[in-house]
Amino acid sequence: TNIIARGFIDCHAGLKALVSVTEGASEFEKVIQLYPGFVFPCFGIHPLQGSGQDLHSVKIQKYRADIVAVGERDEQIKVFIKQLEISKELDLPVNVHSRSAARVTIATMKELGIRQALLHNFAGKPSVAMEVVQAGFCFSFPPAVSKNEQRAKLIRQIPLEHICLETDSPALGIDKHVRNEPGNIMICCEYIAKVKGISSDTVMEVTTQNALRLLSKLKS
Repeated sequence: TNIIARGFIDCHAGLKALVSVTEGASEFEKVIQLYPGFVFPCFGIHPLQGSGQDLHSVKIQKYRADIVAVGERDEQIKVFIKQLEISKELDLPVNVHSRSAARVTIATMKELGIRQALLHNFAGKPSVAMEVVQAGFCFSFPPAVSKNEQRAKLIRQIPLEHICLETDSPALGIDKHVRNEPGNIMICCEYIAKVKGISSDTVMEVTTQNALRLLSKLKS
């Protein structure tokens, strides 16, 4: 199954939890069965893997006690809105991957009253990033950003209190020909620390608290 891993760091003990993002409804059950208490599900659909019907709230209600977020990876606005509505219904944050549509994405979330959101692998303009900050949303960056100077400019501008770490395993590592692993979360941590001129310990501490605040079910 093509499951995307978002890794979160504990300041001293290392990798403590994984958030796995589905690509279609057929993967819901598979993710639930993966290492309960360590792998936490984020249910969503990929634009090539399903339609809005796959995210009917009746299906997701079955797993309500287990999921920590509702995700979106579809460029079709109707499917995006459907997933936002489900996140509100279940009182869960949204995990969003927006490609070349940051302003529309943010505007839509604000219109629907979304209060908690994570924009994964954000690549929008600095001005748009500030709109995200003002809305109270968070960003996450994978290891691949360490090879992108444009992302460094974004990271410098975004307050650390709005940043989470991720790996996006098995993709978006520092070498596109090498499989990315959740343990590479430290690459993100050290790069952000370097860009911001602060210690890795500070980045670990603050981003961990950001993740726990956003994905509150991880605390248990």
